[in-house]
Amino acid sequence: MKERANAASGMAVHDDCKLTFFELKTKRTHRFIVFKIEEKQKQVVVEKVGEPTQSYEDFAESLPADECRYAVYDFDFVTEENCQKSRIFFIAWSPDTARVRSKMIYASSKDRFKRELDGIQIELQATDPTEMGLDVIKSRAN
Repeated sequence: MKERANAASGMAVHDDCKLTFFELKTKRTHRFIVFKIEEKQKQVVVEKVGEPTQSYEDFAESLPADECRYAVYDFDFVTEENCQKSRIFFIAWSPDTARVRSKMIYASSKDRFKRELDGIQIELQATDPTEMGLDVIKSRAN
């Protein structure tokens, strides 16, 4: 057990992760980013990026049904005062059907990885799609 915890806490973050997140945050060139832990290399890498025109449904469909992932979603919305705003969500996707080892690695590496992404505004944990539905995102954004 001890060895696994050390391996997980020693997870590296590939430079692409920070660069891609910076592009999403400052240039708004991406709608979302899906990150994957490469267990063999012991590092977090960018698995997929979404174009600014892609929808929340496109984003949700890009998460595997039975594997853990980290994801960032740039949510645009209009306030009751008719102001255009956006919130950057960090989503820890850990479906019930994922392998226990995978869930442990993602859970133990999450805080360290999230610290690398400066500008996260809201965090969500989700074990099934309903926990990160568009209604949840909207209610958390305000």
